[in-house]
Amino acid sequence: MTPTPVAAAGSDRLAPAAPPPAMIELRRVTRQFAVKRDVVALDSVSLVIPRAEMVAVIGPSGSGKSTLLNLVGGLDRPTSGDVVVDGAAFAGLSDDALTRVRRDKIGFIFQFFNLLPTLTSLENVGLPLHLRGWPRRKVDDRARELLTLVQLGNRLTHLPEELSGGERQRVAIARALSIYPPILLADEPTGNLDTRTGDEILALIRDLHDRLGSTVVIVTHDMTVANSCQRTIALRDGRIVEDRRR
Repeated sequence: MTPTPVAAAGSDRLAPAAPPPAMIELRRVTRQFAVKRDVVALDSVSLVIPRAEMVAVIGPSGSGKSTLLNLVGGLDRPTSGDVVVDGAAFAGLSDDALTRVRRDKIGFIFQFFNLLPTLTSLENVGLPLHLRGWPRRKVDDRARELLTLVQLGNRLTHLPEELSGGERQRVAIARALSIYPPILLADEPTGNLDTRTGDEILALIRDLHDRLGSTVVIVTHDMTVANSCQRTIALRDGRIVEDRRR
C-alpha cells in the first residue's frame, strides 16, 4: 500500500511520501570470470528494486543480464560487492542459508522450462513442496490450485511431452509459484515460444504479479515484454546505461 503524505509539523505543506521498501538491492556488485582472459560480466553495479515492482532487464548478448539474474537469485556470488534480498545480505550467508533464501523467497522461470520429463504436471509443480517436507495431500492440493490458476486444471496428469510449449511454460510458472514467493525471476520466459503464446504467457505473468504482489524481474530481448513492465533497466558491457520508469 502506498503511504499517504502527511503534513509536516508547523506547516501546511505535505511531507513527501516515504519510498517503498527495497526488495532487491545490489551494492557496487562486480562479477568477474577467469577464462582465457578475465571477463567482467558485471562492473560495479548498484541498483534498488522496490517491493512489488515489475522490472525488465534488457541489453545485447553478453551485457550481463543473466549474470545479474543469477546473482539476485543466489545461484552465483559476486566477485565483490553485495546482494541484499528482502533484508538478507548474501555476503554474510553460508551456502546452506543462501539455499534457504532461494527456497523460501525466490521463484525461477526459465526459457527452456526445465521440467522433469518423467513427472506429470501435478508432480512437477509439487516437487519443490515435497522437498520442503509437505505431506502428499497438501502438496497435491497446492499443485492443483496453481495449475488451475494458470489454466491447466485439465492437464494435471499429462507428461511434459504431451503438452505444447505454452502449456509447459505454464507448468513451469505454476512450479515457480508453488511457495507463493515474494520474488519471481524470469529468464527469457517468452523466448522459446511463438508470438501468440508468448503474449499469453506475458499476460499471465502480469496478472499473477497484480494478484500476488510479487516483485518480478524479467530478463528479455523482446521489447514488447520490456514495454509491458513498470520499469526497464538496460545493460551494456556489464554496466547500467539506462533506467527508466513508466
